Amino acid sequence: MPDKPVEEIIRRAMHEGKFDDLPSKGKPLQLDQNPHEDPEWRAAHYILKSGGFSLPWIESLNEIETNLLKARSALTLAWKWRKGADGDQIESLLLETEWERSVNTFQEQVESINKQIRSFNLEVPNVRFQLPLLNADLEIERITRSPQS
Repeated sequence: MPDKPVEEIIRRAMHEGKFDDLPSKGKPLQLDQNPHEDPEWRAAHYILKSGGFSLPWIESLNEIETNLLKARSALTLAWKWRKGADGDQIESLLLETEWERSVNTFQEQVESINKQIRSFNLEVPNVRFQLPLLNADLEIERITRSPQS
């Protein structure tokens, strides 16, 4: 079994006292559950993360989510500006030009995020963790049709 050597290493490290001076020793574990991690590995991931380590594919996922949130936020803001235009013809033209620039930027960002997703999907240990590619047109439609924007 591939897990047995890992268990033996951990047991040996515990016996040698390598876990005795951990900063949270004697305190309850605060497991912020990540929906993408395997529940059987949650405690191990927490220990690794507390020690400054993380799985590369989880870090990639965090980066993808951050980039997507930034791209969506910027486009939503541009849409609110465009939609809220009550000014003269020149102001409307400037807002329309800014909206078109924002859409082009968003499409480029989605293309870049899709490249990250493709790489991510090759990294993950199981297909259930893979992410679908984004469709820029559908994302734009969601933002422009949202009642909150």
